[in-house]
Amino acid sequence: MTQDRELQAIAQRYARREERLGGLERYSLLRPEVWQMLHERQAATLQLLAPRAAQMGPVSEWRLTEVGCGAGGNLMDMLRLGLLPEHLTGIELLPERLTAARAALPEQLRLLAGDASQAEVAPGSQDLVMQSTVFSSILDDGLQQQVAQAMWRWLKPGGAVLWYDFIVDNPRNPDVRGVPLRRMRALFPQGQAQVRRVTLAPPLARAVCRWHPGAYRVLNSFPFLRSHVLALIIKP
Repeated sequence: MTQDRELQAIAQRYARREERLGGLERYSLLRPEVWQMLHERQAATLQLLAPRAAQMGPVSEWRLTEVGCGAGGNLMDMLRLGLLPEHLTGIELLPERLTAARAALPEQLRLLAGDASQAEVAPGSQDLVMQSTVFSSILDDGLQQQVAQAMWRWLKPGGAVLWYDFIVDNPRNPDVRGVPLRRMRALFPQGQAQVRRVTLAPPLARAVCRWHPGAYRVLNSFPFLRSHVLALIIKP
C-alpha cells in the first residue's frame, strides 16, 4: 500500500468509527470511565515529566509538537502545564478535527494539516513530541516508520517522545491494531524508554462503570487488565 493510499484509508477508518459510534458521545468526559481514564493518564504523564524538568529547563521554554492533535485536548493540557502557545504545534490529518482545534486553541499556537511525516518542523527543535493512539490507527508498517523517523528527527538531544497507545488488538475493530512494546521500541531503536502500563481496557471499563463508577479503580489495580502503554522515550 502506498503512503497516499494509507493516508486516505486512515481518514476512511475514522469516518467509519464515528458513524459506528454515533458521533463522539462514547468519549464524553461526562462518562465515568472516560474521566477516570483521562485523570489516570494525566497523573502518570506528570509523574514521567517531572523528573525531566531539571534537564529540559523552564516549562515556559519547552517546545512541543503533537502528531494527530485532534480537536486539541492534549494541547490544552500542555497549556495548563505552563507551555506557551507560541511554542506548541499540532499536526492533524482530518480537516474537520483541525477546524475544531483551531476554534478551541489560542491563535498563536501553530496548526498544520496533513501527513505528519512530511510536516514542516525543524530538525532538532522540539523538547517533546507527543502522539496519542495515532500509531494504532496506522496499519501500514512503512508509514508508521516514516512518522516515527520524523518525530525522532524533530527532537533535540535530551528531548523525548511522549507516547500513549494500546498494545493489544481489538477483535471487534479491524480498523486499528495494537502496538506492542517491542514494536514501539523498534520504531525508536536509539531511545531510552520509561514505560507505564495504564488504562483499564475500555470495553471492560464501560461495562463495569455502568454498574458502579468505583469499579474502575478496583479493576484497574490489576495491571494485566490495562490495555495501554504510556511511555517517555528519551533521545540521548
